[in-house]
Amino acid sequence: MHKIVVLAVPAAMFLSLSAPLALAQDASGSWARGDGIARVNIAPCGAQICAVNTWIKDGVTDEKIGDRLVMNVKPASPSVLSGTAYDPQRKMSYNIDITVAANSLKTQGCVLGRLLCKNMSWSRIR
Repeated sequence: MHKIVVLAVPAAMFLSLSAPLALAQDASGSWARGDGIARVNIAPCGAQICAVNTWIKDGVTDEKIGDRLVMNVKPASPSVLSGTAYDPQRKMSYNIDITVAANSLKTQGCVLGRLLCKNMSWSRIR
């Protein structure tokens, strides 16, 4: 498994960008969350991948610019990355599935053995 650093909301995440993940679509770039609350940038950061909150809607208090999520994912298919994520701000771990398309991401973060899940859509903005 490869470590990937990502960020932006408890169960919402993404990525793909290193040689072993080449089967999955490339998730690098800037993304807008479907609910309009956050924007993130996904890019290499050392030997890992980082997704960092670059913009948070005014009035949102549970997300901050600079928040990140640490993920260990591997390709489950040519368009899906699957694994685990750790949110250091909330000190919580999640199971995560990331479906990557050319201009969209869909993330599903789950806790309690996948009993409670949250889905989020993302649109590429650059």
